[in-house]
Amino acid sequence: MREGIHPKWYPNARVICACGNTWTVGATVEEIRTDVCSQCHPFFTGEQRIVDTAGQVERFMRRLEARDQELAARRARAEAQAAAREAARRARRRGESPEKAAELARKVSQPEAAETEEE
Repeated sequence: MREGIHPKWYPNARVICACGNTWTVGATVEEIRTDVCSQCHPFFTGEQRIVDTAGQVERFMRRLEARDQELAARRARAEAQAAAREAARRARRRGESPEKAAELARKVSQPEAAETEEE
């Protein structure tokens, strides 16, 4: 073994947890400070703790809800367009104006959108 390249070994190094628990181990430093130990970690204590840092859960739920609303709006627009195309196709078969039939189909397929605009 080469001399002078290995760190000093402390056979009674002291470990101090944030909860106050202390014990000794062998290490290359005299004192080790840790945030969590087996006396306070939820896995070992069986304690269920949900840490919500700065409202992350609420922020995620808001984003999820906004996405669901956007998807529902897209789906409604797509259904309205499909209904308008179908109405225009049927109107052409009957020899009527496809624009009028498409407009009527849009009004029929989106009654709740027209009601919210009026309010």
